[in-house]
Amino acid sequence: MSDQHHAPTSRSKPPPPGEEEASSVLKLGEFQDVDTLTLSEASLVINALMTKRRKDRKDRNETDVLNKTLDYLDAFARFKQKENVEAVERLLSARKELTKFERAQIGSLCCDSADECKTLIPSLADKITDDQLQELLDEMAKLMST
Repeated sequence: MSDQHHAPTSRSKPPPPGEEEASSVLKLGEFQDVDTLTLSEASLVINALMTKRRKDRKDRNETDVLNKTLDYLDAFARFKQKENVEAVERLLSARKELTKFERAQIGSLCCDSADECKTLIPSLADKITDDQLQELLDEMAKLMST
C-alpha cells in the first residue's frame, strides 16, 4: 500500500443520484413534480387493473411481488370505497400550497392531529396552519368512517 496523499478537490462532490430526502425541505430529485398516489388510490388502480386482466383472461403475469403489494395496500389503504377515495383526493387537491408528495402523504398516513402530521411530514411546518391542517384531517376522518 502506498502512502499517497491527494490534494483536496476544489469543489465538493455532488450527491449521488438517489439522495432524495423528505424532511423540513423536500429534496425529491427526479420525482419532484411527479404525480403521486395515496395508498388508497394505488389500491384502486391496481385492483381495477387486475380485475380487468382476470376478466380478459390475461392474469398470467401475477407475480409474488404483485400479490404482496396488493396485500400491503389492502392492509394499509385507509379508504376502501371508490367514492371516499375520490372525495379525499378532492379535499387534498384543493390545498394548492402543498406539494403532490405532501398531499399523498397526508392521504396515506391519515394522522389524528395536526401535530402528529407535521411531525411525520416536517415540510408542512410553514405551509399550512395547525387549524387548517386539523380541519383537513377531520374531514378525511369522516370519510374513513363511512
